Amino acid sequence: MLRILCLALCSLLTHARADPGALLRLGMDIMNQVQSAMDESHILEKMAAEAGKKQPGMKPIKGITNLKVKDVQLPVITLNFVPGVGIFQCVSTGMTITGKSFMGGNMEIIVALNITATNQLLRDEETGLPVFKSEGCEVILVNVKTNLPSNMLPKVVNKFLDSTLHKVLPGLMCPAIDAVLVYVNRKWTNLSDPMPVGQMGTIRYVLTSTPATTASYIQLDFSPVVQQQNGKPIKLADAGEALVFPKGHAEGSSQLLLPDTLLSAELALLQKSFHVNVQDTMIGELPPQTTETLAGFIPEVSVAYPKSTPLTTQIKIKKPPKVTMKTGKSLLHFHGTLEMFAAWQRGKAPMSLFLLEVHFNLKVQYSVRENRLQMATSLDRLLSLSRKSSSIGNFNEKELTGFITDYLEEAYIPVVNDVLQVGLPLPDFLAMNYNLAELDVVENALMLDLKLG
Repeated sequence: MLRILCLALCSLLTHARADPGALLRLGMDIMNQVQSAMDESHILEKMAAEAGKKQPGMKPIKGITNLKVKDVQLPVITLNFVPGVGIFQCVSTGMTITGKSFMGGNMEIIVALNITATNQLLRDEETGLPVFKSEGCEVILVNVKTNLPSNMLPKVVNKFLDSTLHKVLPGLMCPAIDAVLVYVNRKWTNLSDPMPVGQMGTIRYVLTSTPATTASYIQLDFSPVVQQQNGKPIKLADAGEALVFPKGHAEGSSQLLLPDTLLSAELALLQKSFHVNVQDTMIGELPPQTTETLAGFIPEVSVAYPKSTPLTTQIKIKKPPKVTMKTGKSLLHFHGTLEMFAAWQRGKAPMSLFLLEVHFNLKVQYSVRENRLQMATSLDRLLSLSRKSSSIGNFNEKELTGFITDYLEEAYIPVVNDVLQVGLPLPDFLAMNYNLAELDVVENALMLDLKLG
């Protein structure tokens, strides 16, 4: 029984390590969007405008009529992470409350106050999206001034103010906190929507669990779903080790970490797009693509084709492309075939000269454009070349290494870069502008250091 439990536990642990996911770390720089959300939504002003209206079920306040709220000050918001809980929020603001007092005259109460609440970032069970939820809202009076007559007894005034303000303010200000969070939560709405990778499939960023809060950041773990156009998912390769953020980031900063296995799965959607059939005779700086040029590397060609004949080249990628990353360097691996044909007279199918298996690497440079991850490649090196078939007899394919290397650089890499211009989608959350991010290749992953500008 103990052995069975051990095997089950080991299986669970292995599965946890095998899921490369993607990690998002939100520091205080990004979370301060709550401040901008309150400004953008003008929620305090809206709440003030509603204060004087009769609300269903709302009892009138004794001692004051024609209640109105005006001169709402621009709020100052302070946020602090509470480990294991969420974000402690303090909103400092001020306003003027007016109305007819129990004395019969016009009354003004100028109030400075703090509103405090704890905002938890949870995972909505129905949608699977992150959602902020406020709890424990309190209104703390900092300073109160009034135009009530100075000859009134202080105890009477204080009692009246205390009664009035404690009836008015919580009902006015606490819903404002909730309303701001509703506004912020809308900015998570598109997070798990399928996003297209060209015309070949989609990716979804699915939140795996409740976000974890530490003293410095909130971390969200994703299990990305890469799906082909026909609905069939592409399984991400086993990462082998847990995905973790490298150390050394500025306090309060935010990062997104994308493993190389995720990028590989997305590029697998584009595998067929990397197939090419090149019929051009003149390509870039290459010599003419003819049997005469090829005979300079393989003499046997001139025997089979004494008259110069145009060449056609077909490259097919037989295995899904694979991205690997080491600190400071990223490579894109291609395994496929390269077949050269001699063009016959018009109306006749080209004749295959030879079929080679090829394995080559491309160096990758990353950037962001229009909130999509862009990849630009250049040839790193041709790793292997082996002959699978030949209609011109046996020859040493190694003699073609320079010819094929030049061909890949001039004819094939531009095709790859054109395909990659579709870009890879990034998580859509809180209206994030990825164009400002700083990108860094780390061990087994690409890290985006997120900036607000």
